[in-house]
Amino acid sequence: MSKPYPIGTHGQKWHEGDVKNWFAKQNIKRSYQEEVLEKLPKLTSHFELKQYGALSIDEQRYPLYVLCSRNWHESKPTVLITGGVHGYETSGVQGAIRFMEEEAKHEGGLYCQSFNLIVAPCISPWGYETINRWNPKAIDPNRSFYRESPAEESAALMAFVVSINSEIHLHIDLHETTDTDNSEFRPALAARDASEHKNWNIPDGFYLVGDSTKPEAEFQKAIISGVEKVTHIAPADENNQLIGVQLEQVGVINYSARALGLCMGLTEAPFVTTTEVYPDSPLVDDENCIQAQVAAITSSLEYIK
Repeated sequence: MSKPYPIGTHGQKWHEGDVKNWFAKQNIKRSYQEEVLEKLPKLTSHFELKQYGALSIDEQRYPLYVLCSRNWHESKPTVLITGGVHGYETSGVQGAIRFMEEEAKHEGGLYCQSFNLIVAPCISPWGYETINRWNPKAIDPNRSFYRESPAEESAALMAFVVSINSEIHLHIDLHETTDTDNSEFRPALAARDASEHKNWNIPDGFYLVGDSTKPEAEFQKAIISGVEKVTHIAPADENNQLIGVQLEQVGVINYSARALGLCMGLTEAPFVTTTEVYPDSPLVDDENCIQAQVAAITSSLEYIK
């Protein structure tokens, strides 16, 4: 990366003033209230809407909500669905909501009867409004799921999951990989940490990131099989890799979730995965990306059912 990032001093980690400078350059681009919050009360016939926190930057503007199955029963497996850990990854947020709108209570499917569902559609609402990967303190929530987390978005969700006192059987975390990873995020990360972060090849298509400590290859394969009916699966690059990681199978790579502080590592669930949609592909549009996320959720539920 030869072009210097416009914030900070090259070769030096950001100090508090640099973080404030970065924050001052962020601006509101869309409405959490209109695009997320106003949709949630319409789902309360089948889900209980629970507030589990609020962001300190503006508690009135950024309340944090989950929806939980009303017909909860300890005999049913509990499923956690998360979206918007990175606020700029739109289809994760809207895919979680669409699943609840169209599939969770779908007649004939009735996932609410088979599972205890917990859905956190937008974990980082400030990031959603500013179309940002980081939170207001320039911290990545998806590297912050660990004790004494510096990201209040991550800490709030972890505290809620502990409070429900239910063993999680499946956790699916909905994400995107976008062109801005190379144009904005990785240069900003390199500047913030005074480290080298080379650009990676952005995969053209959908892929999954499994947990290398419990990869569950057949589970991941079942999701890929379901999603490929809706959208295209990302091919590996010339090194048989996706984003610099060796392919485990078609459309699947693995990360050490807990060690990296990833959202998919926050529970002890035996079945976990992170979806990655590519919204900048010429082969997709916003609706197709949302459908891909829904297909990933339903395919994972069908597998464990």
